[in-house]
Parts: sequence; structure tokens; C-alpha cells
Amino acid sequence: MQVNIEELHNKAEQLFQEGNYNEAEPILKEIISSNPTFADVHNKLGMISHLKGNYRQAVDYFKKALEINPNYTEASLNLVVTYNNMGEFEKAKDVFAMAAQRAHPTSKALDPFIAGKIANEHYKLGNIYLDFGLNDEAIEEYRKAIKLFHRLPDVHTKLGIALRNKGNIEEAIQHFNTARELNPNYGQAWIQLGLSYYMKGLTRLAFEHWEKALKINPKLKEAETYLSLFKKGEK
Repeated sequence: MQVNIEELHNKAEQLFQEGNYNEAEPILKEIISSNPTFADVHNKLGMISHLKGNYRQAVDYFKKALEINPNYTEASLNLVVTYNNMGEFEKAKDVFAMAAQRAHPTSKALDPFIAGKIANEHYKLGNIYLDFGLNDEAIEEYRKAIKLFHRLPDVHTKLGIALRNKGNIEEAIQHFNTARELNPNYGQAWIQLGLSYYMKGLTRLAFEHWEKALKINPKLKEAETYLSLFKKGEK
């Protein structure tokens, strides 16, 4: 029986990491029906429930994960994110404070590490929303991440993509430029700037940014593809 649970756990983990949440969910539920002591399984079920908009159910799963393992930082942060999305900010604040206290029991100040971790959870959730074409939800999560921790070029870049998907090209360009300023060697910022400028009809500027991306990292095939494709179109 133990081997079977382990096999189910491995299968569910693989499906979850691949983003196949609908397939992973029944397997995760089967695991906790046989052995409810897997904190990580409750945490994953909470994340799936959150993605489906079942915030109350997500809270129950995250609380159960923390009941099993009170020091489970990821579950604490996921619970904070969920409470924030529900508008229950006082509860989010309390959970946040407990997580910070466990990380640094003697410190009463806001811990930048914890803030960064929560920002990362918002970022990951935003990426999932973006993958499913839910741009409004993705934008909301990316903004929350940036509010907690501003100096994240990858978050600014993904926020720019979501904004551009909504037709907000000018604001998208602002965030791509911010990402480039935060890390001039972050190739994706240059690539996305190029795409945005191309959409505005600024072809030469687009080519300049893709060429810069390749100069930064010659392995960025995406930039090479855009240069090749659009130059052929220009001809």
C-alpha cells in the first residue's frame, strides 16, 4: 500500500509540475483519502482550488497543510495570497506575521525575505493565469508581486506581456523598460520591447532591440527568429 501511495504521489507531482491540474487533482484527493498526513498534497490541492476560484476551499486545504506542518512556509504564503484575493486583509496580515515570526522569531520588523517569497507566489500564480489566457487575473497578481518587491525584472516583463495582450501597449512598454533598467542583461525584456515596438509600426526600433537581445545572449533563438521572420516580411 505504501508503494502505491508513493507511486500516486510521484504521478501527481509530475502532472502538477506540468500544469495538468485537472488530472492531478483527483490523484491528490485519492492520496489524502488514504493518508491525510501529506502536507504538500493539501498545499497543492489548495493551489488548484485557488486557481479555480474556490478560495474558501483553498483556505481549508492550506490550513490543513499548516496543521500538519506549522513551519510549512509555502503553505503560509499561499494562505496569505488567498486571503488577500478574498479581501480578508487582516487575516492575511496575521498569517504573514506568524510566518515572519517563525522565520525570525526575535525580529518584529517586516522581513524582506518573506516579502520576496510572497511576491514570488503572486508571480507564479500570475504565470498560471497568463498561460490560460486570463490576462486580468494575471495582471492583478503581477501588480501584487511588484507592490511587495519592486526590483523583479521577470515580473515586470510578464506584467508587460499581459498588459499588451489587453491592448495596453504603452503601459506594457513602460514595464519592459523598467525590467531592462533593473537588469540590462535580461534578454526577454529586450525581446518583448522589440515586439511591442513592431506592433506600433516602429520596425527599425524593433530590430535594434532584437539585435541587442542576441548580443546579450546569442542563444536567444526567439530574437533570432523574429529578426529572420520580420526581415523577410519587410523585403
